[in-house]
Amino acid sequence: MPRVIGTAMVEPVTRILLGAIDAGDGGTAEQRSVLGAVVAGYWERPDLDLASLSAIGPDAVASLGLDDIQRRRVRELIVMLELCRHPLTDQQVTLVDAYAQQLGESGPGLEIARDLVREGTARALADLVRFKTNAQPQWSEPSLVERAATMRAEPDLELNAPLRALHDLPEGTLGWEYVEFYRRHGLTLPGEDPNMEAFFVGHDMNHVIAGYGTTGQGETALSAMLLGMDDSDDHWVLFLTSLSAYELGLSSSPDFVGKVGVLAREGAADMLAEALRRGSQCTGDFSVIDHLELAHLPLDEVRARFGVPPLVGADS
Repeated sequence: MPRVIGTAMVEPVTRILLGAIDAGDGGTAEQRSVLGAVVAGYWERPDLDLASLSAIGPDAVASLGLDDIQRRRVRELIVMLELCRHPLTDQQVTLVDAYAQQLGESGPGLEIARDLVREGTARALADLVRFKTNAQPQWSEPSLVERAATMRAEPDLELNAPLRALHDLPEGTLGWEYVEFYRRHGLTLPGEDPNMEAFFVGHDMNHVIAGYGTTGQGETALSAMLLGMDDSDDHWVLFLTSLSAYELGLSSSPDFVGKVGVLAREGAADMLAEALRRGSQCTGDFSVIDHLELAHLPLDEVRARFGVPPLVGADS
């Protein structure tokens, strides 16, 4: 699907983003690295030199003539870069607020950042849980929506058995590759224990189709790719969920400890930019399909059906 920010708007939007990260220091090294990767790798403008561009302040944003969809994407990119500042400061939040006001934009990312700085981690995490709860039905496998919404204290063998049987399909099919994905990463199939819920069926089918692994970089890249395919509220919340877990360190459970600064890791910013670009090049949104209905098809055929570009930066 075409990029939201077209070629003619790349330079002015880049200048907006430069202004939005300049909380008196020109932006942190991570913020500038991520912005540079987006400009070169997603928008394919490696000729733009961030050091030589002048920033556009909040008051000049309205004069650029951005349409509603472009304003939404600019707000999302500003929030993404905002969350790449560690520690996140009230000065950064106030600056982003000024841009959001001029864009006429609001949204869950802004709320999470503000509550994190001004009210603490518990409030920001509560925000995230609320947004995730509203979006999760759209993230779930269509045939498993009700099952995904049900919390269980025991293994769900009725779910697990047909998933395990997918490995009886021919090698190279989507279903066979799905089970191999779990084996390769040392994971248990959904239904084998209560922590592996039905929600993960659709989520991990997306991993298989996109080609991303389960590292913090891989999880963040997958959600970025889905956002690049379709800039919907549900995909944006999924991307925020990845950033909250791996960039802010908010999410935690007995089985997972949140990480901080994933996009500062070597190669992570470039992987993010490539994921956004790959998503924009897809011809359809493979995250909303009934994956189980296509499980018998070769994975290459499924990828071709949705125009999924090859993954250049490997993440197994």
